[in-house]
Amino acid sequence: MSHTAQAKRVLFVCRLNRHRSATAERIFCKRNDLDVRSAGTEEDALVQVNARMIEWADIIFAMDLLQVEALRRMFPAHPALERVVCLDIPDEFVFLQPTLVEMLNERVPRHL
Repeated sequence: MSHTAQAKRVLFVCRLNRHRSATAERIFCKRNDLDVRSAGTEEDALVQVNARMIEWADIIFAMDLLQVEALRRMFPAHPALERVVCLDIPDEFVFLQPTLVEMLNERVPRHL
């Protein structure tokens, strides 16, 4: 959901788009300076990442190195991959888990 014409377009990517990236979207979509979406790299993700999404994003946050590698496999040599930031958040959290929320609040803002 776009807030302003100048909103930075942020894409969060994890494996299934159920816990980590969905939590990140929920947290950061409240900011008026951001237009936030989330997706997953697996075929059975709630929303699967596609080329249009990575082209849309000003910055792409991958939750861990597995998603960085998956994006490279899915979109080989795509220029948007230069905008990927790995957050090093392991796939061991549930949606809105307080520890996950804290990690996201610590690691994401410095890149925005």
